[in-house]
Amino acid sequence: MGQRHPQCYLARMNKQIQPDRKVSVVAPLPERAGPPPPRKDVELILVKEHNGVQYTSSNLLPAAPRHGPPDRETWGKKIDFLLSVIGFAVDLANVWRFPYLCYKNGGGAFLIPYILFLIIAGMPLFYMELALGQYNREGAATVWKICPVFKGVGYAVILIALYVGFYYNVIIAWSLYYLFSSFTFELPWTHCDNSWNSPNCTDPKLFNASALGNGTKYSKYKLTPAAEFYERGVLHLHESRGIHDLGLPRWQLSLCLLVVVIILFFSLWKGVKTSGKVVWITATLPYVVLFVLLIHGITLPGAYNGINAYLHIDFRRLKEATVWIDAATQIFYSLGAGFGVLIAFASYNKFDNNCYRDALLTSTINCVTSFISGFAIFSILGYMAHEHKVKIEDVATEGAGLVFILYPEAISTLSGSTFWAVVFFIMLLTLGIDSSMGGMEAVITGLADDFQILKQHRKLFTFGVSFGTFLLALFCITNGGIYVLTLLDTFAAGTSILFAVLMEAIGVSWFYGVDRFSEDIQQMMGFKPGLYWRLCWKFVSPAFLLFVVIVSIINFKPLTYDDYTFPLWANRIGWGIALSSMILVPAYIIYKFMNVRGTFKERLAYCITPENEHQLVAQGNVRQFKLQHWLTI
Repeated sequence: MGQRHPQCYLARMNKQIQPDRKVSVVAPLPERAGPPPPRKDVELILVKEHNGVQYTSSNLLPAAPRHGPPDRETWGKKIDFLLSVIGFAVDLANVWRFPYLCYKNGGGAFLIPYILFLIIAGMPLFYMELALGQYNREGAATVWKICPVFKGVGYAVILIALYVGFYYNVIIAWSLYYLFSSFTFELPWTHCDNSWNSPNCTDPKLFNASALGNGTKYSKYKLTPAAEFYERGVLHLHESRGIHDLGLPRWQLSLCLLVVVIILFFSLWKGVKTSGKVVWITATLPYVVLFVLLIHGITLPGAYNGINAYLHIDFRRLKEATVWIDAATQIFYSLGAGFGVLIAFASYNKFDNNCYRDALLTSTINCVTSFISGFAIFSILGYMAHEHKVKIEDVATEGAGLVFILYPEAISTLSGSTFWAVVFFIMLLTLGIDSSMGGMEAVITGLADDFQILKQHRKLFTFGVSFGTFLLALFCITNGGIYVLTLLDTFAAGTSILFAVLMEAIGVSWFYGVDRFSEDIQQMMGFKPGLYWRLCWKFVSPAFLLFVVIVSIINFKPLTYDDYTFPLWANRIGWGIALSSMILVPAYIIYKFMNVRGTFKERLAYCITPENEHQLVAQGNVRQFKLQHWLTI
């Protein structure tokens, strides 16, 4: 070969490489057996230029870890990630469910099973999801490249997150409606002179405890102005005869729902760069409001009795199975593992982020928030019991009845009631918004990572998801919408999410392998998880989830809302919704198995071996076919 060819080559190269600049390329590696060796970069350094010919020197650079898509965006700051996780995990249930469960199940004694389940199951699952997302840098579906046959689990949790979005946004819309209604000198739920009030409406000032009768609790008394504002003024429930008679969407609630969806869209459309800034407000504001409500609440007459009822310790209750079941289900739903949200959030972390510390910190903050919110709730309930001269047990309740009837009624009797109502509903609004953002991010990240066309048009896809949830949520804001919401709340993320997380725990701990998962964590953070975490992942967490799944099926009761019993066909639709996500797990296993070529054994091997180790299957080296794989911890 003559002198001309290298000169032509270098001349062409000269057009791309200006003098005194450096470029690096990945050197191609020859194919070889076994796991691929670490790649190394070659650095070409221009040494000198003589007569138009450039002379270069090359160096091998140390390998850098390359996991997940190289162009994947990351959180602007570490605090953005932490606030997003806290904002998602701390939601309305921390305020409206935990305090009542604690009170009902032996007060302070309930904290024993609650903390036990947090340590042996809640935290390990939380840590597992964060590490899984961070290492693989993928959403809930594509993260299953570690064990392809389990990808159906990813699709199941994405569908469940979508279902939850259909009704959860409606509860936020109610909060917004209450917030708008609070900007008056006299709150609309203080008297019986409104157009929506019934002739039997009872002014709380004239209320007599003897009016309850028949063992009816005040919390279930539906003739107070606050109860009528919620059921007749907001929901228009009196205009529906049941789930078969929904009517049209209420235009006021439709506008509120539209505002909520618009907020969600603009929070998510540019990815974590925008949502990471929104949570600075939505994740921190509830703590400010909760603190203000708590300080004011404990100064009210009767507050001490309420807090005493909340914290009274009755160890005898620990003999009852329901207490342990309530603790197990509450810790699971409270932390929010399994919805694909933690995987999605962690996938935008830097590769070497300490997700172990994050898991401990955020899960602890979530549970402490639940406990502290009980003081703010029960100080007000004690005040109400004092005002109406009834027992605490007559006013104690959970769910929407607590935050949309009892608490607003208590606030309306305080001086400066408008201010307290506004701050309370701002708290509910922000508690809901960032949890809903998390659910939608799980759907968007999960599907966008799987289908590149959606990733390339993220803004359009985000709009599609937002608009789709808005349209389907309209069923929940009709006259009988509360029945649809109750049905979805019971079935969409009940047994189905428990089943999906059980499959996730089995897929990671048994099929992928706790030892291999631990090595992944060591690559990220420089240390292996301790024996405690590995034992929890392999045995305790799956056993805990199996227990909760079985209990949820055994304890199922036909659906009711107050005195209304849902027809049999509504229960069947509910189970159909639950099964629609669960069926994706076995359906994908069959689909994957049928689509892989080879003998039965080869198909099985390709289905359960990580995608980056498929060359080992061709060599007949399948670690899942060895007993050691299943016994290693």
